[in-house]
Amino acid sequence: MKRFGIVVMAAMVAAGLGACAPRPDASADDNAGSGNETGLGAYLAGRFAHARGDTRAAAEYYAAAARRDPDNIDIQQRSFALLLAEGRLDEAEPIARRLLVIDDDSPLPLLVMGVQDARAGRFDLAEKRFSALPAKGINGFLGPLLTAWARAGQGQFDDGLATLAPRADTAGFAPVWEYHAGLMGDLAGRPDVAEAHFKAALANQTSVRTVEAAGTWYQRSGRMDEAKALYERYHAEHADRSLLDGRRQLAAGTNLPRVVETARDGLAEALFDTSSLVRQGNAQELSLVFSRLALSLRADFPLAQLLLADAMVAQGRLDEANALYSAMNRASQPGAFARLKLAVNLDEMKQTDAALSELTSLAAEWPESPEALMTMGDVLRRHKRYAEAADAYGAALARNGGSQDARNWSLFYARGIAYERAKQWSKAEPDMLEALRLSPDQPDVLNYLGYTWVDQGINVEKGRKLIERAVELRPNDGAIVDSLGWALYRMGEFQAAVKYLERASELKPEDPTVNEHLGDAFWQVGRDTEARYQWQRAMGLDPEPEQIEPLKAKISTGRLPGTPVK
Repeated sequence: MKRFGIVVMAAMVAAGLGACAPRPDASADDNAGSGNETGLGAYLAGRFAHARGDTRAAAEYYAAAARRDPDNIDIQQRSFALLLAEGRLDEAEPIARRLLVIDDDSPLPLLVMGVQDARAGRFDLAEKRFSALPAKGINGFLGPLLTAWARAGQGQFDDGLATLAPRADTAGFAPVWEYHAGLMGDLAGRPDVAEAHFKAALANQTSVRTVEAAGTWYQRSGRMDEAKALYERYHAEHADRSLLDGRRQLAAGTNLPRVVETARDGLAEALFDTSSLVRQGNAQELSLVFSRLALSLRADFPLAQLLLADAMVAQGRLDEANALYSAMNRASQPGAFARLKLAVNLDEMKQTDAALSELTSLAAEWPESPEALMTMGDVLRRHKRYAEAADAYGAALARNGGSQDARNWSLFYARGIAYERAKQWSKAEPDMLEALRLSPDQPDVLNYLGYTWVDQGINVEKGRKLIERAVELRPNDGAIVDSLGWALYRMGEFQAAVKYLERASELKPEDPTVNEHLGDAFWQVGRDTEARYQWQRAMGLDPEPEQIEPLKAKISTGRLPGTPVK
């Protein structure tokens, strides 16, 4: 079967919660923790909201339960963590003080009090808090970073840099610590130190933030050729320019600010890095806490704002995410990226015209960048406006180097899908072939082109070979296994088709096309009862409009459209 759900733009974010965890309606949010519930009721409501991933309602309910039961340490701890996740730092601080009385080396309360000290400029007290963090788990990564920046805040740059020296037991953190040492050397006015540490941080990786900091440093130092070389290295390794475009960076010349202007900014940077790290480990709530703490130190921190907005999207809180995206500087690189995400959210909220208007404006304001046009194509294709989607992808290709860049295989593929769905196969086929030329072993392209050939009864043998190769590359992909089964069916090899289609139905049991195909194959080998069951099952799985009448006919008469081509 063909896969229609691919999106080209990496910024496309899945929004909303599953059916088992719906977003609470506004009235439920308004009543959370209102004081009308008992302590036990508030606790149970908080647990329920937390289990659904709704930290906003959970924070309200647990705060209400904590007020009613101030001696219950478990409830106090839960309320504290959720208040932090919601950015209610001033409300969390008194709980942190109480928890530290009970356990004076409790990591999260220590962290919060240290952040509060730093916000007030009490870097000596902040250093004591951060130094007391247990040297294990995530604190083994975060503690030295925060301690180093607290020392920098006291003017103790040598001590701060010494704290960031990689050790054997923390070698995996070396690139991050080298990056922070580069930032600290730059802030201290020590160019040799900054350059040495930036180079060490970039030795084996090109993270966007490190490249931005080092590139900015080169530009401010008047070393434009080295900045250009670094950006070119970054773009050779990363196709996406949505967060960093070296061309725009270089156009700013030497008049660029430091990435970190103060020790307080450095602390925020460390908390942001930690938020990113734990998010990669799927610790979403902890990531939310670190993002909130970073923003409490540096409110205008675009990457942390983006990370926080993404967390809001994951909870289905699109209005709040959109407010964060809209508050960013629209003319900045992160602000443009935020506008892409804003457009995706607007479309998710059934405000498609507003989404397309935002993308049209963004594409006009950033004429050298393809990302807005890519996202526009994805939005249009989602709404089956295939001809318009193909035009958007074509415009993106024109900006992005076309066939000169092998990474554009996905754009040719996406435009090919749009043309095929618009019933313009004469245009779709060349795009699919070009995508395959640029990325010969891309399973999705092999599958889509092979399936379409077989389904149309053209290049059947060649199409079968393409699909077989796709199955070799991705043997547990139900859509691709279905394609091979359907190719065998179309070639009259019904028994072999049943084998693959049964496997596809195990891998992708809720797909109507897979179930319909299996029903067709069952009927051809005389398994009539099972065939009718599969067709009836396909009817109950929200098939495409064009599938409905043929399915009804099969169920009632057993009449099968199409005949084998071999």
